[in-house]
Amino acid sequence: MAFARDISTSIIFMDGGVIVESGSPDSVINHPKSERTKLFLSRFNNF
Repeated sequence: MAFARDISTSIIFMDGGVIVESGSPDSVINHPKSERTKLFLSRFNNF
């Protein structure tokens, strides 16, 4: 996740082939709006 955050200009999070959330790395990784995105990111404690 740190790599994606550091090199990306935008991030799209998909679940089941559907875009759940998209935006800047800061907005998606540090300030997710979707509960599904929050649940996924909670698996990563190192960033």
